[in-house]
Amino acid sequence: MNGDGKKNATSEAQFVLLGFSDWPQLELVLFVVILMFYLMTLTGNLFIIILSYLDSHLHTPMYFFLSNLSFLDLCYTTSSIPQLLVNLWGPGKTISYTGCMIQLYFVLALGSTECVLLMVMSYDRYAAVCRPLHYTVLMHPRFCHLLAVACWVSGFTNSALHSFFTFLVPLCGHRQVDHFFCEVPALLRLSCVDTRANELTLMVTSSIFVLTPLILILSSYGAIARAVLRMQSTTGLQKVFGTCGAHLMVVSLFFIPAMCIYLQPPSGKSQDQGKFIALFYTVVTPSLNPLIYTLRNKDVRGAVKRLVGELEQGWNMA
Repeated sequence: MNGDGKKNATSEAQFVLLGFSDWPQLELVLFVVILMFYLMTLTGNLFIIILSYLDSHLHTPMYFFLSNLSFLDLCYTTSSIPQLLVNLWGPGKTISYTGCMIQLYFVLALGSTECVLLMVMSYDRYAAVCRPLHYTVLMHPRFCHLLAVACWVSGFTNSALHSFFTFLVPLCGHRQVDHFFCEVPALLRLSCVDTRANELTLMVTSSIFVLTPLILILSSYGAIARAVLRMQSTTGLQKVFGTCGAHLMVVSLFFIPAMCIYLQPPSGKSQDQGKFIALFYTVVTPSLNPLIYTLRNKDVRGAVKRLVGELEQGWNMA
């Protein structure tokens, strides 16, 4: 009896992340592809952070927020991808109760923070294009730091609310999470009680953190588009389209999948479809962000040339 009690206690302290176990033939392929994207994410985002720190020409509000986005993407992918790789590689697909709780908190916190940060980045572009004479006043370094802190605090506060209410919900006998990481909708499906209040709270806060930033981002770019149409300089037009086009692409890659997951009723989508959508915005999008922002970016190319030149000069002197 003591052995059974111990076994039950152990099983209750763990969740099973089913992930892609319905497609065992795909698991090895997924492992290789996801590992490649994860390494791209680490390399690309670390490159942006280090380059922005080392090159004084990139000490601007745009690259300050871009460095925050890169650090955020590093943390966001690391909160779920290593666990997914372990589960895809081996037969065991368990995660401890504490590990699940921590993962849920950080995935939701970092996702919420990214929504707000992308909104702040769009305001920075609006100020640069539409209020160029007042830009240095509007985007003062102290104000930029306050905006960044506000992004992180709001995201982590929102996650604390959802994590607290999610883990108060009593769960049924089995602990099989039909997803590849611990997320709120998947855990609510394990509940033995009515979770409509939790689902409504999730829908409301998701609307605040997804729809509100998206509306403000589109408003900013509407104003930018009007300002661009009045521009006479071809060089100015190209620069605006380069930076703003990259940001809009990142916004689309992040917000469209997020809306598909969090702004639909639980019965409105296939769980398998939800896994692949989540796989896209947790694995693919963070790896593409550095490429989108750095390709055809003259500032970054110039910073790389300066850094390479300094390294060569250092080697020659040595």
